[in-house]
Amino acid sequence: MLQGAYSGLMLQLFRAAIYTILLADLPHPAHAELRAVLVGVSDYLTLDADLKGPANDVRLMAEALITRGIPATEITALTSDPTDLPAGVSIASPTKSAIILALNAMASRAQTGDTLVFYFSGHGAQAPDLTGDEGGGYDELLLPADAAGWKGNVGMVDNALLDDELQAWAQPLLTRGIKLVGLIDACHSDTAFRNLPGQGGVARGLGPQDLNIPDTIASAASAPNAPPLRGDFVFLYSSQSDQRSFEYPVGETQVWQGAFTRQLAATLRDSPTAPWAQVLAATAAAMQQGSTAQMPAGEGPMLDQNLFGTAAPQHWPIQNGNLQAGLLQGLNPGDQLSVYASAEGGAALLQVTLTDVAARSARLLALPANAAWAKLDQAAPPPPLQLAMPQLADPDDNSDYSKWRAALAPYVMKGGAADLSPIFTQGQIALAGPDGALDPAGPGSTPRIQAQQGENPTLAVERVLAAATHSLHLRRMFASLAGRNLTAHPALQLDWQRKATTDCVHHSRALAFDPAKGVAPCDQLWLGFQNVSGRDLDVSILYFNTDFSIAPIWPKQGLSNRLAAGESGRAGFQIDANAPPADEDILILAVPVEPGAARVDLTLLVDPATNRSFSSKPAPLLMIRQAVRIRPAQQGDE
Repeated sequence: MLQGAYSGLMLQLFRAAIYTILLADLPHPAHAELRAVLVGVSDYLTLDADLKGPANDVRLMAEALITRGIPATEITALTSDPTDLPAGVSIASPTKSAIILALNAMASRAQTGDTLVFYFSGHGAQAPDLTGDEGGGYDELLLPADAAGWKGNVGMVDNALLDDELQAWAQPLLTRGIKLVGLIDACHSDTAFRNLPGQGGVARGLGPQDLNIPDTIASAASAPNAPPLRGDFVFLYSSQSDQRSFEYPVGETQVWQGAFTRQLAATLRDSPTAPWAQVLAATAAAMQQGSTAQMPAGEGPMLDQNLFGTAAPQHWPIQNGNLQAGLLQGLNPGDQLSVYASAEGGAALLQVTLTDVAARSARLLALPANAAWAKLDQAAPPPPLQLAMPQLADPDDNSDYSKWRAALAPYVMKGGAADLSPIFTQGQIALAGPDGALDPAGPGSTPRIQAQQGENPTLAVERVLAAATHSLHLRRMFASLAGRNLTAHPALQLDWQRKATTDCVHHSRALAFDPAKGVAPCDQLWLGFQNVSGRDLDVSILYFNTDFSIAPIWPKQGLSNRLAAGESGRAGFQIDANAPPADEDILILAVPVEPGAARVDLTLLVDPATNRSFSSKPAPLLMIRQAVRIRPAQQGDE
């Protein structure tokens, strides 16, 4: 039985070991405030790396945020060219010290429930991580106006703004119940050129040679990851980790702007109630229609909320008559959807019922030419769970099971194979597998149906069987979609370790271990995984408990789960202190994706409301099953 989940992975800008555990609900003031710090670096004081668009981006973003409800007096613009900014906006130079001062000033005024926005337009970069907190990789940098080259005596790029510094600024705010929005129009790709041949674009990223970082500088050995951010935040990035972000001259005016900022501002204006995930999807869709060779990315537990923190329904784009979502996004044949012309919604063009649903797409027929988005109106009902005829474990058991028999009766199969086998034992109802084996892993290892406070047998059976239906069908969906590995080479290389304990407080050092050999309550299991497939993978890890509950292990709360070729991640969890003997499962799921494609996060399917059926259609899903045997401590330490 899984107790808790922890994870860590070196990601990009803002994302050094950023893995989220949501805070408990905090009290909110009667009126939450919105504030923003906007940075646009067009002119670099030392680096030969001037840009033309960031100052224009800041003007555009200030106007867009004002239309979304942020007062001009609550916006600070740090820009190389402060002309034509909206009246009331505070102005400063985009140097590092001024940026830090503006962020701290915004933080000092923030109250619980407020939302703070940090926007940056300019160059990004990478530098060797000399502290080791990035897992032996690189620090991600934003380059203020006074950034210079490598400073050997301190081991960093002079006046760069490090991801570690932003994380240290962010965590105290999140702890206070303040929400953070990060919008980054920059990149860090290691590239020696900034021009986009034939398109007149300029990339917003500098390579080591641009910053005079010596080739002999190596990253430090891996050290413990920085503490994870905890709280409500969302970060949107102008491009994927392996792409560059560009600026272009726009239209007849030839005013330069960042491709991401231009479309993002338009989406924010046109879709005032859309959640950030939808804002990102609409922005990406608009960018892909032009010549921009970049795909925005986003992560954070606030992806399903808008700027004001209000949850909003999920929409999916339609391209060439195909809905860009399918079984892996929780859609199924029989679902009813409304189709719209815009991401914001408005009046529906028509309603459709899904019939042809693949892993990541669904075919829609007879659509009007302006059909561009769809949302789920009503889910198809799940297929009914079938139970075998209840059996009595002990013929001499004289307990009164009449109410439980009545509660189970509607689910007893009328024909075909049973999903579960109810067994009456010692006054309780155990739900065994189709083979009817009771407690095969030891006493109590078969899940029981127990009425919670306020429940009668009918409600208790309904609750447990709903969870069982979801768990069983989710397993079957993954199994039916999983493809065969014809090369015999796994896409993921796994490294399991265990930290044992005898008192649930002190744990041993991590040692290589096979979870199928038996773990004890309170033991910690850690999984390192590396993408060795040669292409990008979206990785999701789910823990299936014996009581039919499902726990997402990785990724956490909407954060990025994409691993480029060669990249690795690490996730951990602790077995519940009161876990009974059980044979449980972990599913490691990897979906191959094309560069720049939308992320596939299968942890979203843990919510029963988003997954209701399954299909046998083949699809490129790679699945690794890891058995976890939970046994008493003296056996688990063998």
